[in-house]
Order: sequence, then structure tokens, then C-alpha cells
Amino acid sequence: MLILGLVVLTAGAELLVRGASRLAIAVGISPLVVGLTVVAFGTSAPELVVSIQSTMSGQPDVALGNVVGSNIFNVLFILGISALIVPLRVSQQLIRFDVPLMVALSILVLIFAYDGRIGRLDGLLLTVGLISYTLWAIVKSRKEQAAIKAEYVAEFGVAEKKSSLASTLLNVILLVVGLGLLVLGSRWFVGSAVTIAEYFGVSKLVIGLTIVAAGTSLPEVATSIMAAIRGERDIAVGNVVGSNIFNIMGVLGISSLVSAEGVQVSEAAFQLDLPVMIAVAVACLPIFFTGHLIARWEGALFMTYYCAYTASIIIAATNPELTDTFAFVMFGLVIPLTIITLLTGVLRHIRKGSNNAEE
Repeated sequence: MLILGLVVLTAGAELLVRGASRLAIAVGISPLVVGLTVVAFGTSAPELVVSIQSTMSGQPDVALGNVVGSNIFNVLFILGISALIVPLRVSQQLIRFDVPLMVALSILVLIFAYDGRIGRLDGLLLTVGLISYTLWAIVKSRKEQAAIKAEYVAEFGVAEKKSSLASTLLNVILLVVGLGLLVLGSRWFVGSAVTIAEYFGVSKLVIGLTIVAAGTSLPEVATSIMAAIRGERDIAVGNVVGSNIFNIMGVLGISSLVSAEGVQVSEAAFQLDLPVMIAVAVACLPIFFTGHLIARWEGALFMTYYCAYTASIIIAATNPELTDTFAFVMFGLVIPLTIITLLTGVLRHIRKGSNNAEE
């Protein structure tokens, strides 16, 4: 049932994204904003449905673990593997606005979780923030695209062809069918994941952070990898950043709204998983900033950290006596060396920019 639910979830997300992305392009939105909004929200729909189903069935640990685990997975694994395939270009908008917003939201979740739960008021604020962000991104993009189309008409004297009514109707059908498959697949997936967790004595938080998080992020994996291969690098990176923003404001926000008690936050999630999510978001800033490019070695760095994070979860759940040793290796050696390397890269980039300006 776990595998079948995952297959249905992925198929539903694929149909949803295909229909939504075509509709977005038809109404004049840039590829980056398509990645940040329509594609990101579509591929995050499994996280939304799974988290709501988990919250309604009294499994809030799965809901929170799904969001936090998905955000960590999106950056470390998806960007990592996509950059290994082809170095990813990063736009100025991501560096100036969207990534700082992702960092700020990650910190905000930690603040909200201080009292042990993400309450309904917190969820309302996050949901309103998502609506505002989406409207701002679409309006801004449409203005920019309108200006580009005007230049195109002035240059070539002809306007681009508009989508037909039949094409628009087909994309709407894809959206509806995709949503239906997402709902069906999520029920099978959550039910089987919780059953497996109870059978093996593994905490529901761990299941949410690993199996559920990685499983519901598979649409993002496929989308970003295909976008990277096809040269649509704005969509590849925008999909990840947009998905993380949607996970926090949409998935966590709406899940908190539908539950009378909100989403409970365990001590383990507050002390480890939420800080890791913040650290991963912050790590994007220096990596994106240096040359506005995610190089292959930086992709490998992301992948290494994802393996280390997953290993820490497994060790904590199965061999608690090894946790302190693993933490010492990571916090005493690996992380400090990574910080030094990233700061060195940023300083070199700044100096290179200053030298170019002088010349």
C-alpha cells in the first residue's frame, strides 16, 4: 500500500503540474515564477494532502516531520542531484528576495514552535502570507512579461499565438484528475507509513522526516531533474525554493488551521530538525551568491550533508549511544570546514567583483 500510494501520488502530481504549468505560461508568467509558484505548489500538493490527512487523523508528528523533512530533502538532495547533472544558474530575484524569504520563514516556524505547537493563529498568518506572496509574484511577473511581449511586437510586428479553448479545457481536466489522484494516494500512503512505523517501533516523527518526506518529494525530484536536463534551470531551482516556501506557509499553515489544537511540535523536532531546516536554508545564500551558480562540487556537498542528516536520524532511532560521537564529528569537524570553505568562496567572489569594477 505504501508503494501503491506513492505511485498514485506521483502520477497525480505529474498531471497537476503539467496542466498547471501550461495554464500559467498561457496567461503570461515567466519560467522562474512558474517554478516558484505553479510548479512548486503543484509538486508540493502531496505534502499538503499528506499533512492535512495526518493532522485530521491525529498524527501531527507526521505532518510536521513531513514539512521539515521535505524542505531539507528539497535543498540537499534535489538541488544536489540536479547540480551534479548540470551546474544550475541562479537568478538575481532568488538571491535578493525568495531565498531570504525562505530563511526568514524557517526562523519564524522555530519561533512559532517555542510553545510546543503551531497554533491556529500561526497557521492563519502563514496562510495569508502565502496568498500575498503568490499574488505579488504573479502580478510582478505579468507586468514584466507584458513589457517583453510589447518589445517583441515592436521588433517583429506580430503577436504571439494565444492558447485555444480546447487546450485550456484539457489542462483544467488534467488539474482536476491530478488532484483526485493526490487525495487517493495520500490516504494509502499515510495509513501504510504509520502502520509500518508502529510495527517496527519507529517514532512517527522519524517516519515523517524520512519515508514520507522523501516519498512526497519525488514529484519535485522528477521535475527539477528534467528541468535541469532540458536547460530550464530557472524552473529547476525555482521549484525547490518555491516548494520550501509553500511547505511552510501553505502545508504547515493550512494543517494548523484544520486542527483544533494546531500542529504539535515535539522536543526532538524543536531541538534538532527545525534548526537543521534553518541551517540548510541559510546555506543556500553563500552557495547561490558565488557566481550565481550551483557548481557540481556544491551539489556533491549538498548530497553529502543529506546522507549525514539521514544517518543521524537512523543512528538516533537505533543506536542512541553513538549519537554523541556522530554529533562531535559533524559539529566539530565537518560543519566548521564547510563554513570556512563557503566563506572563502564568497570573499573571492566579492574581490573578483571589486577588481572587475575597477577595471
